[in-house]
Amino acid sequence: MTVARVPVPLGERGYDIHVGPGLLAQAGVLVGPLLNRPMAAVVTDETVAGLHLDTLRAGLGGIAVHPVVLPPGEARKSFAGLEQLCEALLAAGIERKDTVIALGGGVIGDLTGFATAVLRRGCRFIQIPTTLLAQVDSSVGGKTGINTRAGKNLVGAFHQPRLVLCDSDTLATLPPRERAAGYAEIVKYGLIDDPAFFDWLEANGARVLAGEADALRDAVATSCRAKAAVVAADEFETTGRRALLNLGHTFGHALEAEAGYSDRLLHGEAVALGMVLAFDFSVAQGLCPPADAARVRTHLAASGLPVDLRALALGADGATLVRHMAQDKKMEAGSLTFILARGIGQAFTAPGVDLETVRAFLDRQLA
Repeated sequence: MTVARVPVPLGERGYDIHVGPGLLAQAGVLVGPLLNRPMAAVVTDETVAGLHLDTLRAGLGGIAVHPVVLPPGEARKSFAGLEQLCEALLAAGIERKDTVIALGGGVIGDLTGFATAVLRRGCRFIQIPTTLLAQVDSSVGGKTGINTRAGKNLVGAFHQPRLVLCDSDTLATLPPRERAAGYAEIVKYGLIDDPAFFDWLEANGARVLAGEADALRDAVATSCRAKAAVVAADEFETTGRRALLNLGHTFGHALEAEAGYSDRLLHGEAVALGMVLAFDFSVAQGLCPPADAARVRTHLAASGLPVDLRALALGADGATLVRHMAQDKKMEAGSLTFILARGIGQAFTAPGVDLETVRAFLDRQLA
């Protein structure tokens, strides 16, 4: 099977995303030309190390590997985790022109990206995402960061990778729940501005979730192209275009916060339910046809994703969830911008949404 190459055109910060099977085994060919010297630190977690570190090490050939293996879990995305990683990279002798490879899911990618953004005031890194969610979302675009008690990803930096390798073989080890969670971010790209892609997913989503190689490669590559185009147009989220990638995230992050950022609700699951809520809220505001919201709910439910707020049984009311939203990064002068929809493929930014209206909507959803 051919490997898809997706360029991210950012001038001197531009890079390529490679999508397909066998990329870990040929990592040395792709990574080697980017290195200042034939060595690299590889940051991963205990679970991913057991599955893929040896394959990557062999694929890197004569490149010396300094592994930094962290405990798995969202708890690593913290000030304590950042300190631990920075100290480990310094102990490994990483210099400013050296390269650090992030091998893992979104937690490893976000944490490693932020660490390399601040280590020695900025060193280089490469993303090798091993989850579907990371391959189509967090590994692309240079957003890095950690969580705080106040909320998710509230401390971070824009720091672009030099290369992204999306090896579809790594996805074979994902549990079905993790694969479905990543699939939610794929659906998001169709809902933002590509109704034809959403049509394709309605017809082929089951093949993607089953891990069929061609469907999986095409879905990931299409998602990466969509994100690359948005990032190229609005790298630092200054024009509002990149904010569209947050479809479902304002609601979703509030749900994650209420669930304690735990395995009770995975990020992709929160985004799926958040997208359902964004479409339902758009319907309630007279912006979106009810039939489109119904299609979104039906497809996500068929994909094994949560679509019913009551079924989460979080024990929170609308006011509690709105308080979580008040910590959202999109808050500006006390006002929150939502991503709403006029239909499938017609997402738009809606600044200044009245939070009391949102609270009442959520209470109706919970009733």
